[in-house]
Amino acid sequence: MFYLCRLMINITLPDGNVRQYEVGTTAMDIAKSISEGLAKKVLAAEINGEVWDSTRPLTSDCSFKLLTWDDDKGKNTFWHSSAHIMAEAVEAMYPGVKFWVGPPLDQGFYYDMDLGDQHITEEDLAKIEAKMNELAKQNNAFERTEIAKDEAISYFTEKNDEYKLDLLQNLEDGKITFYKQGNFTDLCRGPHIPATGLVKAIKLTNIAGAYWKGNEKNKQLTRLYGITFPNAKLLDEYVVMIEEAKKRDHRKIGRDMGIFCFDDDVGQGLPLWMPNGTIIIEELEKLAKETEEVAGYKRVVTPHIAKESMYITSGHLPYYQDSMFPPMELDGTKYYLKAMNCPHHHKIFDAEPRSYKELPLRLAEYGTCYRYEQSGELFGLMRVRCLHMNDAHIYCSKAQFGDEFRAVNDMYVKYFKIFGIDKYVMRLSLHDPAKLGQKYIDEPELWKETEAMVRNVLIESNIPFIEVQDEAAFYGPKIDVQIWSAIGREFTLATNQVDFAQGKRFKLSYNSAENKPEIPLIIHRAPLGTHERFIGFLLEHYAGKFPLWISPLQVKILPISDKFMDYCKDILAQLKSNGIRAEIDDRSEKIGRKIRDTELAHIPYMFVVGEKEMNDNAVSLRIQGKGDQGSVAVADIIASMKKDIADRV
Repeated sequence: MFYLCRLMINITLPDGNVRQYEVGTTAMDIAKSISEGLAKKVLAAEINGEVWDSTRPLTSDCSFKLLTWDDDKGKNTFWHSSAHIMAEAVEAMYPGVKFWVGPPLDQGFYYDMDLGDQHITEEDLAKIEAKMNELAKQNNAFERTEIAKDEAISYFTEKNDEYKLDLLQNLEDGKITFYKQGNFTDLCRGPHIPATGLVKAIKLTNIAGAYWKGNEKNKQLTRLYGITFPNAKLLDEYVVMIEEAKKRDHRKIGRDMGIFCFDDDVGQGLPLWMPNGTIIIEELEKLAKETEEVAGYKRVVTPHIAKESMYITSGHLPYYQDSMFPPMELDGTKYYLKAMNCPHHHKIFDAEPRSYKELPLRLAEYGTCYRYEQSGELFGLMRVRCLHMNDAHIYCSKAQFGDEFRAVNDMYVKYFKIFGIDKYVMRLSLHDPAKLGQKYIDEPELWKETEAMVRNVLIESNIPFIEVQDEAAFYGPKIDVQIWSAIGREFTLATNQVDFAQGKRFKLSYNSAENKPEIPLIIHRAPLGTHERFIGFLLEHYAGKFPLWISPLQVKILPISDKFMDYCKDILAQLKSNGIRAEIDDRSEKIGRKIRDTELAHIPYMFVVGEKEMNDNAVSLRIQGKGDQGSVAVADIIASMKKDIADRV
């Protein structure tokens, strides 16, 4: 008698339980074995930390997690698959189109395409949406096929597709996959959702130009943006949020309020800070300096350029050169614009002999850095080429690391409270062991050790965090701080990084208690990120209606007529002598117009002045968002404002 021996594999579930399934079982099979309702929600699966199609057979023991719309990786898979549906629709409507890349974004997706002599206009978007809806309803499966490299080259050579042939150059044979849904086939590593029918609501959002590979010397392609959802309600909510976001666009508010501007003669991505913007910068610096002084930081200042040799030592040239401006050469020596402050701070640490008694040594600088962002990626204050960073580097021993890293995270939380940031999460960015020596410093044991140290601090501090693979800095794990604005838009604010490599590279050391040289651990941190990105966030977060303490103009004095001007000047002098930023509206306008204009300018306090107010040594107070507060004595309102400003209410 013969018995069939079934090969089984061990599947470790997120709760740690281990179940056995037959070889060839898929994530979707497992989902169905748990619940048919769950299976309908599954978009993909995370297998040993890597996202897979839910229909891909499992062949060996693995850790396992089902991904739904509630998971960021599930959303990314959903949006990447939607990019393929969009490409299928475009290919059906614009024969001969060629596609470059179509990645998911934080919100939605795009696809870069070469339309030849054809064009897509704003009026065409609704037609493409309709075609996408038609294709989605066909509920075609996303089918994954492994392809030999020569076969893939033949396929795209026959299609005369130079874009996919270019992508194939950097792919290894045996690791090339095609995905097909309906009548569309694409070179793609995936993963994808099970079928197109999961996409229930579609919105194409924008058309733009994008240079092939981001290089201005290459052909300009058409970039088509879109977003999709598993139900219409989510799309409706998104549309409402986008409409509100348009009102809060930091570029428009910044221009209207005289915060910043750009000029072609200065250059792309190089913001000019106007007087109102400079006030905000100075208030942020004041906050940072006060906070850091209490926390034991020492301030330093470093040059805007440095010799090539320093960036070779740091490793930034091999790992980061594409984001640095080209070198300048003088007397046979190359100099680079500073793209980061850390190497300069390491040199300051190394300028004097150091003892363990000096540690932790915290060096802080609002340093100006320059990074060569591709022109197609520049966006208002969010992506610029000149940035002012709330930077610091902490040099400490391993024993001190936990307390120092925790203190930095506590500083983040303090700032969140000040600015009314209620929703945030820390992204613990880890390395990819397969990329050691290429993207990451080749120190496998140090990676494991420092990643565990950071993870433990986050767990002990009860700070919300998620882990992401292959996003670490080249010299160590990092935390990227994700925050959400008042209308629910997500921003990357700042970073907190561990560095186990730079100390060795720069031969940094301190004399230990045992009188032996020790290499310090280094923490890179920037709780307020850069002026540029953070002020861009604040403009949208507050919709230009800044809290009193940070508002460029805090008070507008509105005389009902010119005969009260002397009294207004007296109030102005009192305000300025108490450090309050104020102006008089001396225009020959009716008081109703002055009030309306002041409200539109988002000035927090209005002092309306007439005969009664002058006789009572008072003002009629109006507060932004609260309206008329009645008559208040000048001395009382000044005292109240000073307290609110000092407390950063």
